[in-house]
Amino acid sequence: MTLRSKILITGASSGLGEQMARIFAAEGRDLALCARRTDRLRTLREELLAAHPGIKVFVRSLDVNDHQQVFDVFRALHEDLDGLDRIIVNAGLGKGKPIGTGRFDANLQTARTNFTAALAQCEAAMEIFRTQGSGHLVVVSSMSAMRGLPRNLTTYAATKAGLSALAEGIRAEMTLTRTPIAVTTLHPGYITTDLSAGAARTPLMTSTEKGARAMVRAIERERPEAKVPAWPWIPMGILMRILPLRLVAKVS
Repeated sequence: MTLRSKILITGASSGLGEQMARIFAAEGRDLALCARRTDRLRTLREELLAAHPGIKVFVRSLDVNDHQQVFDVFRALHEDLDGLDRIIVNAGLGKGKPIGTGRFDANLQTARTNFTAALAQCEAAMEIFRTQGSGHLVVVSSMSAMRGLPRNLTTYAATKAGLSALAEGIRAEMTLTRTPIAVTTLHPGYITTDLSAGAARTPLMTSTEKGARAMVRAIERERPEAKVPAWPWIPMGILMRILPLRLVAKVS
């Protein structure tokens, strides 16, 4: 494991991105935080600098669906911190409707944000890391990527499966070429966030703080893939792969 001292996080104005920023700041890491809600980013920056005056925190506005802006902002933050060691592709969207029910607009927005925009972020991150010759790319996927899921989750699960495959493909290339760029795919289970606010409560739901800490632990270990929190999602991941689809659909 290499100490990654300069970390960029997208979608950092709330939820898991915001909480990961707090954890990394407490560890003395310099941060580059971006999201659409710059007022919340500025408030977070002030909080982190007050609590940890020895670190640097830069914030920039970013709409990940503006693909050119993704490249521009990543390059600017790279300059702000004089380098980036780790980039966490965290921004995402939970909107979705059953296929064929007249809400292609909602599903298209989810597909664009969770996959196409994530592709742009991976492209921009890897451009930086290839130039540096090192780095750590982290993509936040979901346990939903394990199987196709029904109703409002159909498009969401498909985008997360695509994102997981994208990260694995990048990792495969880095392995083949023996390039010192690590790639980690996180598969969070049910974690309380803004995206899950309207979801049914379940005994499997984990708090934002606990979920973010599990994610940071996996990131710091630079594991190729991690289901987080480990309990119960490692065994649940196995069950999701082997159970008949009708049973997986019932519990999703």
